[in-house]
Amino acid sequence: MEYRNLGNSGLQVSVVGLGCNNFGGRVDAAQTKVVVDKCIEMGITLFDTADIYGRGKSEEFMAPAIKPHRRNIVIATKAAASMGEGPYWSGLSRRYLMDALDESLRRLQTDYIDLYQVHFPDPKTPVDETLRALDDMVRSGKVRYIGCSNFAGWQVVEADWTSRTEHLSRFVSAQNEYSLLQRAPERELIPAIQKYGLGLLPYFPLASGFLTGKYRPNEAAPEGTRLGGGSPMAGRILNEGNYDMLVKLETFAQERGHTMIELAFGWLASKPYVSSVIAGATKPEQVEQNATSAGWRMTAEEMTEVDEIMGKK
Repeated sequence: MEYRNLGNSGLQVSVVGLGCNNFGGRVDAAQTKVVVDKCIEMGITLFDTADIYGRGKSEEFMAPAIKPHRRNIVIATKAAASMGEGPYWSGLSRRYLMDALDESLRRLQTDYIDLYQVHFPDPKTPVDETLRALDDMVRSGKVRYIGCSNFAGWQVVEADWTSRTEHLSRFVSAQNEYSLLQRAPERELIPAIQKYGLGLLPYFPLASGFLTGKYRPNEAAPEGTRLGGGSPMAGRILNEGNYDMLVKLETFAQERGHTMIELAFGWLASKPYVSSVIAGATKPEQVEQNATSAGWRMTAEEMTEVDEIMGKK
């Protein structure tokens, strides 16, 4: 397993991280331990969860599984999404974030969070209020590093400017959807994080499973999959143009002795601003597949050819 610094910080993370959104939902407590143990075996050290995953169950199920390994792993969690009724159960206000952090610490049975991320922007709260609350968390020792998720490029710039001018802790990471199929961050977000030294933590690296090749044109999406069962995302992803691209990408990978999944992970891992690729898993064999799929470091020529296939050049 390769380890990289998270942005310009000194915190090192495995180049493949585990997305823990399935824990407390599709994965029960016993299976959570099985998946976590496999991650440790494969050298995965970054465990990314959120209070909203399983309505707190993800953090609760993870707690006993990660406890024996706490010193050797990085726990990343998030807050902002609604955890209850009324105005005091969501957002990025000082009041809510302080409560949310204490609840996450309790559920995770730990004294500190390695990476505490704001899950979404909150237009109702001034950014300096949020950053001062996060800075206080860092100074208290309850949080080691802070990051953002689902921020636009301009919001990253605003947050970094506020932190620097007010001498507050700065975001070291940005977590956004990014994959061969979802290239929107390249327009504004990635130039911003490169300028200000944030590491990118891409989620949905397989575009909700589309880039595994399990979905085929003129065939119904397999039952139980993320894009099956009338998923609202299916219409956006399962279309003729994407299928045509998928066939070309599969051919590109096969000609070089790689699978489609290895292309999807390797393409992300070949980007210098990507610190860790966040991928979910419900079974140990998926963990192993994810962990071993990020080893392809693509040449500049290969990266250019992929862009040409996808009409980006």
